[in-house]
Amino acid sequence: MISNTGSELVYSKNGLLTTIAWQIGDKVTYALEGSVFIAGALVQWLRDGLQLFDDAVETQAMAESVPDSGGVFVVPAFVGLGAPHWDPYARGTIVGLTRDTNRNHIVRASLEAIAYQSAEVLSSIANDTGTEVNELRIDGGAAANNFLCQFQADLLGLKVTRPQVLETTAMGAAFLAGLAVGVWKDQAQIRSLWQEEKTFTPQLSKNEAAQSMKNWSRAVERSKGWIVP
Repeated sequence: MISNTGSELVYSKNGLLTTIAWQIGDKVTYALEGSVFIAGALVQWLRDGLQLFDDAVETQAMAESVPDSGGVFVVPAFVGLGAPHWDPYARGTIVGLTRDTNRNHIVRASLEAIAYQSAEVLSSIANDTGTEVNELRIDGGAAANNFLCQFQADLLGLKVTRPQVLETTAMGAAFLAGLAVGVWKDQAQIRSLWQEEKTFTPQLSKNEAAQSMKNWSRAVERSKGWIVP
């Protein structure tokens, strides 16, 4: 997750990285970055490693086939934990399993894990910048999953907006190239080209969302320090 800080070089006190968003001429635009090591790749692992489904598109229906995750939490610390924890000794865990747990619960908990990690980073961004966040704009392949988008909105208590073009990183590179050769005259013109595809609004109470985040934090703590250095 990236937060544009403009010309200001902001150093995080909440586990984020300071990075360059882009540079046009001599003008550098900076950002705060929350680096999560495993997010969408978790779905690939469920498909290829555990063979729980054949196509990632199936995960939405699987997640929606159960009313909740059944108390299951998946912490995808396969290569340690990135922002905001930075624990290279953490390892992946699945907690809360019962005799009633089935693959749909695990798939749902895995999609929820992506949203939980994003929520942690967004909280760090808000604390570092002192900015009240009103909307989250998302992109990438996982953003095509309606369940994930809705759960993210529920967890954050914010509007989550999906663009018509999901591959925003590639599109941004194309915009910069076009700007350099005169296809677009300025950033304002580029900004006007962005188009919304769908917006998800929160349907969960703040108390329920806070309790969910608290339970997620408990699960994360159990994954930390698993490998003894």
